[in-house]
Amino acid sequence: MPQPRAMLELIKPVTWFPPMWAYLCGVVSAGVPLSGHYFVVALGVILAGPIVCGMSQAANDWCDRHVDAINEPNRPIPSGRIPGRWGLYIALIMSVLALAVGWFLGPWGFGATVVGVLAAWAYSAEPVRLKKSGWWGPGLVGLSYEGLPWFTGAAVLSAGAPRLEIVIVAFLYAIGAHGIMTLNDFKALEGDRQTGVRSLPVVLGPDVAARLACIVMAVPQMLVISMLLVWGKPVHAGIVTLVLFAQFWAMKVLLSDPKGRAPWYNATGVTLYVSGMMVSAVALRNLGTF
Repeated sequence: MPQPRAMLELIKPVTWFPPMWAYLCGVVSAGVPLSGHYFVVALGVILAGPIVCGMSQAANDWCDRHVDAINEPNRPIPSGRIPGRWGLYIALIMSVLALAVGWFLGPWGFGATVVGVLAAWAYSAEPVRLKKSGWWGPGLVGLSYEGLPWFTGAAVLSAGAPRLEIVIVAFLYAIGAHGIMTLNDFKALEGDRQTGVRSLPVVLGPDVAARLACIVMAVPQMLVISMLLVWGKPVHAGIVTLVLFAQFWAMKVLLSDPKGRAPWYNATGVTLYVSGMMVSAVALRNLGTF
């Protein structure tokens, strides 16, 4: 039987924050009073983080067990703390749990849950395994971690399709997350190279991949700032601009040693990135007012 501590490590609580935060951004951007909606807000946060994201981590670790044996042999599955096929069983059980919980969020929430579960397996599992591509893999994760939860939070609160402005901003931040996921691939550089995973750090080299990741993260935020100005939200646009300038400083530090600084940037720069997301969500909530 797997060790309880290893099971918790398998679903990686540290990775739950981005989709939970994105869901809350969607809730805020919808502009719907929270009174009477506390249950679906709390349920959506739990679904986005511990359940769907945790399931995706378990599925990824199972499908990546041969890569982790090279990069991180102390991980739960290659170390034997999750023995046999328990990694697969946990991922499958959590997939069913995700769909069951998503059902209580209504048709929009359930539909988004189905998409999220399918995306998690498409990213990790053969024969699709989009993780093999440094373009499609990070793109799918960015959409699943930032765009889809944001869209879902807004749809569940609105009980219908979110406004076009919400979709645009959520999509832009999801595109920017492609760069974040590229930096996340630096930690698996050697294992990816040996097992044929064509991540951008493997294909382009660490220096070029890091520069490209910075561009991909920055350009969508510039577009968000422009859209906020067009929509008459100069104060919020100014705050997001300041947050972006702080990221420019962090990017300069990153580019001095891309491979060594990538973990640092994933803690520092990403925190700034998601802060801008919430500022943008507040602007969308109050669209039409100063």
